[in-house]
Amino acid sequence: MRYLKQFLIIITISFIGEICKRLIPLPISASVYGIILMFLCLKLRIIKVSDIKETSAFLIEIMPVMFIPAAAGLIDSWSLIRTSWLNYVIISVLSTIIVMAVSGIITQMIADRQKGDINDE
Repeated sequence: MRYLKQFLIIITISFIGEICKRLIPLPISASVYGIILMFLCLKLRIIKVSDIKETSAFLIEIMPVMFIPAAAGLIDSWSLIRTSWLNYVIISVLSTIIVMAVSGIITQMIADRQKGDINDE
């Protein structure tokens, strides 16, 4: 029952993200709204981490399986992609490197700030 409750919390936040996508006229995907809402709920302690911990860990573990339909769609669309596949590969590699670098820099900044907060006490 605990897992069902946790999953319902996550799905509810995702659903509210879908509603935000419909109501707010910005070019932001519903999943981004959902992530922002989940972050705010966790930060404001509306939802405790323990309320979603096990189910979110499970969803992260099976995340690679979720990419299979997208990969199958790419294979199905090969006739359209064939002429510019190198562009897609270059864009994918560069965007991955940029995301990794920015994520690493931000994580390092947060870790340094937290380390400074601990040393100040």
